[in-house]
Amino acid sequence: MNVIEIKGLTKDYGDGRGIFDINLKIEQGEMLGFVGTNGSGKTTTIRSILGFIKPTDGTAYVNGLSSWEHSSEIVKNIGYVPGEIAFPDLKTGIDFLKSQAEFLGLKDMSYANQLIERLQLDPRANLKRMSKGMKQKTALVAALMADLPIIILDEPTTGLDPLMRVAFLDILKEEHAKGKTIFISSHMYEELETTCDRVALIDNGHIAEITNMTDIHDRPIKEFKIEFNTTADYSKFLTEKYEVVRLQGQYNQVTISILSDATGDLLKVLKKYNVKFISELPYTLEKHFKSILLENKGDNTNVQ
Repeated sequence: MNVIEIKGLTKDYGDGRGIFDINLKIEQGEMLGFVGTNGSGKTTTIRSILGFIKPTDGTAYVNGLSSWEHSSEIVKNIGYVPGEIAFPDLKTGIDFLKSQAEFLGLKDMSYANQLIERLQLDPRANLKRMSKGMKQKTALVAALMADLPIIILDEPTTGLDPLMRVAFLDILKEEHAKGKTIFISSHMYEELETTCDRVALIDNGHIAEITNMTDIHDRPIKEFKIEFNTTADYSKFLTEKYEVVRLQGQYNQVTISILSDATGDLLKVLKKYNVKFISELPYTLEKHFKSILLENKGDNTNVQ
């Protein structure tokens, strides 16, 4: 069952700005990442899903309901953190969380208190004097405390220090394990790579690629960077029948691509050479998407 479905969604602001013909499906219990540079269309897409923006064309649906036509009903089932947080005119974080709980009809604050403790939030602090990180934590607690079935997060780790980023991602994985449907945007590839089932890349308002993370983790091809102690060994190795990805002759270095099950054969071949070091280069989501962007732009430059 598709909890969120986007069909031909377009919001044209003119001069090439906006989102164009976006098509996405997010199944129940799936965590879909949404990555792109600032201004690529992530926030516009999210605000369209929530029904905050009227599309130029196409439709976003949540649980089968048109987002634009049924926004007030849809948002009742969504825990949402916006990219830019603006609090109402209330004094403290506690005041804000209580007002959100009242709006959601939430009487049991036990989970909210757990989140406050894990994110090391002091909700007694004055909202206007909170740091960016404290404001972000407050918004995260407000979005998650009601245990709603859908979570939509726009750059949720902005302002968090590295330790709190890890703590939040652990919480997000737990929410995913509960069967929540999660849509999370970020410009940080590694966050999405370690948490999501699939990740969509948006570039200049268009979906460039949607990748299943198992295809990244279980990729049958490996890359190795090898440096030789002598130029003679470096030159001789280049006569071996390996697919060369990159040459750095000034350092006697070569990067090659092989099938995963051929690693043992490679190591046997290298025993004939004076090798300074060999290092496996992990294939990451960032590398995968950057190669796609380069291909789309007709650029054959190697991505490192």
